[in-house]
Order: sequence, then structure tokens, then C-alpha cells
Amino acid sequence: MAIFKGAGVAIVTPFHEDGSINYEKFEELVEEQIAGGSDAIIVCGTTGEASTLTHEEHLDLIRFCAEKVKGRVPVIAGTGSNCTKTAVYLSTEAEKYGVDGLLLVTPYYNKATQKGLYEHFKTIANSVKLPIILYNVPSRTGCNILPQTVVKLCTEVSNIVAIKEASGNISQVVKLMALAGSKLDLYSGNDDQVVPLLSLGGKGVISVVSNVAPRQMHDLCQKFFDGDIEGSMKEQLRVIELFDALFCEVNPIPVKTAMNLMGKNVGPLHMPLSEMEPGNVETLKTALINYGIL
Repeated sequence: MAIFKGAGVAIVTPFHEDGSINYEKFEELVEEQIAGGSDAIIVCGTTGEASTLTHEEHLDLIRFCAEKVKGRVPVIAGTGSNCTKTAVYLSTEAEKYGVDGLLLVTPYYNKATQKGLYEHFKTIANSVKLPIILYNVPSRTGCNILPQTVVKLCTEVSNIVAIKEASGNISQVVKLMALAGSKLDLYSGNDDQVVPLLSLGGKGVISVVSNVAPRQMHDLCQKFFDGDIEGSMKEQLRVIELFDALFCEVNPIPVKTAMNLMGKNVGPLHMPLSEMEPGNVETLKTALINYGIL
């Protein structure tokens, strides 16, 4: 059984002006996401700026999220690292907080071989009992986990059950699903490729757009599951302008800017991320207006 089905939000981490986590605002965002129809909360992922949180902040935010959600939707904690020992530590600690699953990004910077990736993920998975979603995003990590390696992992490691595919390579995803069959749940990691991946048997999306449009992304998936393929396709095509604006600079710069434009007051970014260029802000405003959000 899938950890979740539909649109899970890769939720942002709101900060105070001094860079500390704004827990009061984070709780507001969680409540808005649940009320808006999001099917899961993914905390401390790329969009949540996990790479610039201390280990203490990282784990405390996971704990806080699990406590506030209280089982209403699944909570999936990002606990990946380029250091296997660190990923084991974060994963074993997160498991204690009652989350429903873990999201493990491919180890960045190290440029591990496929053998190294296999050993990395197997070691982390064997340290916990929680179901695990692998996260393939080579544009950010410089590391691509190949279909054969994914299939070997989900075949030999019982709690590796899914993958968030953000390679953008549809041909690779087709090959992966042809090899994996029913052994693996597939989630889109790109909001502009949700319908294509659903058509390959995908279970949903781990979404950046859901931060600003949770109901729309939920409905995009639900229409597909209900057999309204044309309606789902129309939602997919309608979101493209907004998607492009939300990725005209590196994520999560635009989405946090969008949320601040919407009055959600999620605060600044952690360095080395910087404020959005003025011209791109205008493009983003236009996309938000055209989508009916502003």
C-alpha cells in the first residue's frame, strides 16, 4: 500500500528575520495545507531548505510537524545526506517522532557509483523500519540513480518502497517502471510532469506548487484517479505558466517569494540562497494573477 496517493506538499520552512524557524507560521501552513486538500506533508526536503538547517533544527522541525499533523495526513521526513552516517542518524531519530515515511535524496557532491548508491541506501534503510522513498534529482545532486539500481534496492530491501523521480527524463522513468512493475511506487518530483508519470502508474506528486495551490494540485491528481483524464490534463496544462515562474530561479527562492506576495509571511531565505531578481518577481506576479491566486 502506498505511503500516500495524490499531491503531497514539499512544504517550505518559514523563518524569522534572524533566520530562526518560525514555528507559529509553520503550524499555520500545515493547517492550510490539510484544509486545502494536500494528501501528505513532506517536511525538510529541498523546498524546506533542509541543507541549511542544523541537525538540531532539522530534527526539531520534523518532530514539531508530526506532533501538529497528528496523523491526519501522512508526514514524510526528508532525512537524506551526502554522508551515510548522518543520514542514518537523522533517519533513526525521525523514526522516533512517529512520521509515516522517509525521503532520502541521492548523496550530493560525492558522485557515488551505482554500487555506492546501493550500499548507501541499503545501510540507511536497514537502520529503520519506516517505508522509504528514494529521491532522484540529478540536476541538484550531480548524481543519477539508474533504474537497475532502484529495482535492485526495492527488490532486496523490503522497506524501500517508492521513488520521487525528478530527473525530468521520461525515458528513464519508463524504463524504471518497466523493470520495477508493482514493486515500486512512483511519485513525480516535477509539477510539470505529473500526468505523464501518473499515466505510467504513478501514485502522485511531491509538489512545490502545492505550497501556493494545494487544492488545484490535489484535484489534478484526483481527476486522473477518477478517470477524468481530460480534466486532469487540462489542470496540468493550466499550471505550466505558474510552474515556469516558480522555477525561473532555483527552488525555493520563487515559491517563498510567491508566498510572501500572497501575504503568508514565510520570511527570508537562508544563505547562500538570495532574494529574487526584480524582473523575475514581476514574472512571478503575472503568473500568480493569471492562475487566479493574486
